[in-house]
Amino acid sequence: MSSRTVVKDKWKLKRWYTVLAPPSFSNAVIATTPADKEWKLLGRVFEVTLFDLTGDFSHVHIHLKFQVYDIKEDVLYTRFKGHELARDYMKSIIRRKSGKVTSVVNVTTKDGYGLRITGVALTAFKCKTSQKHLIRKVMSETISSIASGKTLDELVHLMIFGGLANEVFQRAKKIYPLRKVEIYKSKLLTIPTPEGPKKAVIITQRPTS
Repeated sequence: MSSRTVVKDKWKLKRWYTVLAPPSFSNAVIATTPADKEWKLLGRVFEVTLFDLTGDFSHVHIHLKFQVYDIKEDVLYTRFKGHELARDYMKSIIRRKSGKVTSVVNVTTKDGYGLRITGVALTAFKCKTSQKHLIRKVMSETISSIASGKTLDELVHLMIFGGLANEVFQRAKKIYPLRKVEIYKSKLLTIPTPEGPKKAVIITQRPTS
């Protein structure tokens, strides 16, 4: 009599989890995902568009990233990890015979979160290097000062719904005529802990026991 090896169906062994956006996004369900081991889900990043959360098609080019930091039963809780505007969208708003000024700023929010924010200003016409330098300086100072007075949730709202870009536009246009300002992307760098700021990277390991 021949012996047969019983092969377990790994798919059937997996458990399904519901992924929730942070409270600032009304704990909206952003995904469901299977896993055979719960610990494998910690640190996983899920990406959705703002359109997926608001239903507003004008938000389809705004990509949001959320990272799992806690698991309770079959629910995955996430925090804001960053955002980025679609490359096709950025290409569509850049015009010839105009200038582009990019500013990358590391900021700390009022509640202790560290982020790297990239702003882009598009001038109405070609401008001088000295004018670009002044625009970049105003962008950096505006983003830093506003971020320091806001909580993470407040800052995220300003970044993705245009409030921060508009504030930069109003201040920088005094230097040279601008056509548009966008907060192109952001990335969460550190989170506050009782011991001080900690890198916002969750490293998962296979349990030893």
